[in-house]
Amino acid sequence: MIMQTEKLRWRRSSRCASNTCVEIATVGDTYLVRDAKDPNGAVLSVDAASWAAFLSAVKAGEFGS
Repeated sequence: MIMQTEKLRWRRSSRCASNTCVEIATVGDTYLVRDAKDPNGAVLSVDAASWAAFLSAVKAGEFGS
């Protein structure tokens, strides 16, 4: 479980020119994803294997252009 008191380093893509992107933080082998427009909103938690599979699918163009 991620504690609210933990200091997270949120990052977003250098290609993101506005707040219409997602931000990523890591805690151990867990990847956290949030909407940059709503930093206090919901956070999606993904394990390392699922995150790697997602990145591979993005790089392979499986989600369109």
